[in-house]
Amino acid sequence: MDSRHMQIGEVSERTELSLRTIRHYEETGLVVPSARSQGGFRLYVEADVARLMVIRRMKPLGFTLDQMRELLDATDRLDSGDELPAGEREECLDRVRGFEQAAAERVADLRTQLARAEEFAATLRERLTPTPAT
Repeated sequence: MDSRHMQIGEVSERTELSLRTIRHYEETGLVVPSARSQGGFRLYVEADVARLMVIRRMKPLGFTLDQMRELLDATDRLDSGDELPAGEREECLDRVRGFEQAAAERVADLRTQLARAEEFAATLRERLTPTPAT
């Protein structure tokens, strides 16, 4: 994995998140920059960008910051490389499964909302399309 350090501007471009949003996630402890430059600038690595992308994907599905933190904690523990006791590993996997199920349900709800919105837009288009006189 690339261990190159990036400043917040590059991270913002890569994640399509505003600087303000990235700073907010830092303040809430969701994504803490891996390092600081000698001048005090935040420095991020690929793992930080990956965390921000998880958050970016969860937000439109209505997950709260606490839920984001819970999922990231579970995936951090699973990805740590440490040998987890079987019970703890299964608990983390159950948590991730729960988020996967919740995400799938929210995607289905959004598909329904999108279909209704498309029907509504089509109805409006029909209303605006002149009908030929008979």
